[in-house]
Amino acid sequence: MEETREFRGISKRLAAQYLETLGGERIDEAGDRIEADDWSAELSERKVNPMGSITLNEVEIRFEGEADTLRPTIERFAQKAMRAGG
Repeated sequence: MEETREFRGISKRLAAQYLETLGGERIDEAGDRIEADDWSAELSERKVNPMGSITLNEVEIRFEGEADTLRPTIERFAQKAMRAGG
C-alpha cells in the first residue's frame, strides 16, 4: 500500500521526530526518509499560502507498507501532527 498525505503547520524536522517515536529510523541526516521494519516514509517540505499573505510550512509524506500496519501508523502520526490553524 502507498498513501501520500500533506500536513500543514509542521516542519519536516518535527515530522521526522514524530515518525521516529512511532518506531522509524532516519536513513539520512536530512530526515527525508524514515524506515521501520514494516513501513517507510519519504518526506518533503514546502511553503504554502492558504490565504493572502499567510505562509505555512507543509510537509508531504509518502507512506509505504502493508495496509494492516500502515493505516494505524498514519493515524497515530496524524494525531501527533495536528496543529490549530493548519
